[in-house]
Amino acid sequence: MIADQEELDWDAYQRYGLLSDIEAAKVVTPIPATVPVINLGERAFEIVLARRMSAGEIETQWFARHGSTPITELPAHWPDEYRRVVEARIALIEKRRDIALIERPECKRRWATEPWEKQQERALREWLQDRLEARHLWFAEDSNGVEQPTMRSVSELTDLIRTDDDFTEVARLWATDTLGNQDADPAEIVAQLIDEEHVPFLPVYRYKPAGLRRRADWEHVWNLQRQEDAIAAELGKEVTDPAVRNAVKERLGDIPVPPKYGSGDFLRTSYWRHRGKLDVPKERFISYPTATRDGDGSLLLGWAGWDHREQAHALAVLIAARHGEDGWDGERLLPLLAGLDEVLPWVKQWHGEIDPAFGASLSRSTTVSSKASWVSCTFPVRICGPGSRRDAWTSRRSLARRAEPRRRRRPGRRSTSCSPPSRSRSWSTSRSMGP
Repeated sequence: MIADQEELDWDAYQRYGLLSDIEAAKVVTPIPATVPVINLGERAFEIVLARRMSAGEIETQWFARHGSTPITELPAHWPDEYRRVVEARIALIEKRRDIALIERPECKRRWATEPWEKQQERALREWLQDRLEARHLWFAEDSNGVEQPTMRSVSELTDLIRTDDDFTEVARLWATDTLGNQDADPAEIVAQLIDEEHVPFLPVYRYKPAGLRRRADWEHVWNLQRQEDAIAAELGKEVTDPAVRNAVKERLGDIPVPPKYGSGDFLRTSYWRHRGKLDVPKERFISYPTATRDGDGSLLLGWAGWDHREQAHALAVLIAARHGEDGWDGERLLPLLAGLDEVLPWVKQWHGEIDPAFGASLSRSTTVSSKASWVSCTFPVRICGPGSRRDAWTSRRSLARRAEPRRRRRPGRRSTSCSPPSRSRSWSTSRSMGP
């Protein structure tokens, strides 16, 4: 293919009148089928480039970037006729400035192909990751027989996937080349497959300080947009209606455009790769750092395919389990409570309809809002409202402090009030769809 493209290039020069008849007779191959196979680095312009680089006239990353070897002499195995053609092309490139402007890296096909080994590794890895996203791994029936979202730690996920013979066989092939051990522990394999495919549920786990400041700007805009929607509902008109626009302008002023994120705003490159400049979720899994049951030690995960109601339900169930079954105090539950507070506004926005399974709106059902209110008012911490402990989780400094040993609270000391969850807290990166 490289040789065919090269012959087409020189034939095009002749057809567009860039070559005289004498020049064309020397540099255009009359019978393209006789041209030998050539490799990257062996085209006429590449030989000219290699010679200039060898002479110290230029510096280029062309060969290193494309994994080719620079050569200054024509390959000895080429037929004599083709050698004469390439020598004539080299002479013409060096002689004519207009041809040299075309026969240069910027105007030539790169032929940069991914090595087979990398293609194979990616295919195996993505097949395994798709398998880990199977719906049955992330949903289970509750006590009422209703299928509900279920979080899994890496250890639990590994135990569930062990019975999948196809997964086990493909994982062995992948681990042989990637981990250098075909008998690698299944938990290690699953952890490696998950490592670059999850993004934490809470902003403080995702962003650096600059990113948290941009996140605050986005949350401010979301709050204004929700007020804008409320004004439209109050007037019974579409948001774009002139009457609504005038009312919004009068009450709220101009709604600003939030700033875009940069790669330096995220704590890990993988988070940036999955979210991008608008923080739109494209990851496979949601991670819940520090939320795994005591004694497990592996990362706790959710499925990024859950909608907001399912995310909130899974968090509410997790909070109740960690408090009721594992005896966690409010201090340890703060990140989970903050995460629930983040997602509840989107549950209200997108899941206000009556759910037949509960006979009530999901945004007000006992599995989400009521349970969240009960949880937040039961634990001996105040998580909502200005100056609350929940607000402290927007600071990385507070996160570092929470890694230090903590004193136990005295029994019987409990907050006597709890404000409703802040409606300005949200999880999304887009006005229309949420996260």
